[in-house]
Amino acid sequence: MSKISERRGARLAVVQALYEMEISGKGVIDALAEFEAHWIGREVDGIAHPPAETAFFRDVLRGTVEEQRAIDPQLDRALAKGWPLRRIESVLRAIMRAGAYELMFRRDVPARAAISEYVDVAHSFYEGDEPGLVNGVLDRVAREVRAEELALPADRPRS
Repeated sequence: MSKISERRGARLAVVQALYEMEISGKGVIDALAEFEAHWIGREVDGIAHPPAETAFFRDVLRGTVEEQRAIDPQLDRALAKGWPLRRIESVLRAIMRAGAYELMFRRDVPARAAISEYVDVAHSFYEGDEPGLVNGVLDRVAREVRAEELALPADRPRS
């Protein structure tokens, strides 16, 4: 299994754990233990949960929770007026928070790769417009927090 697919599995597990934490009120320590022991890399109720890079899973889950006070206002600014983050459905909110965490705090992950990965995660849960919303919101976050990385090369004309 490649490192890329294990990171994809970690991102999927992070979103599921964030959702579970919100619904159940569990803390991050309990969620880490439960997902590592019972979900990651296992089949549960006929659903295969992919293997995941454990250290990456732990960092993104813990970091998303610890940095939520910085992440949420950033997402609120990126969302359309009148649609604050609290009005967004909980799985979608978890996807956006984890993606924003990577964009804001994991400079080792290229911005475009992080956006693309979370759009793929959104496709795992939704068939409608939601992946496009994730793409748009995370793109706006990236343009604010990683403007230098996303800037067009000087020799390329801007359209």
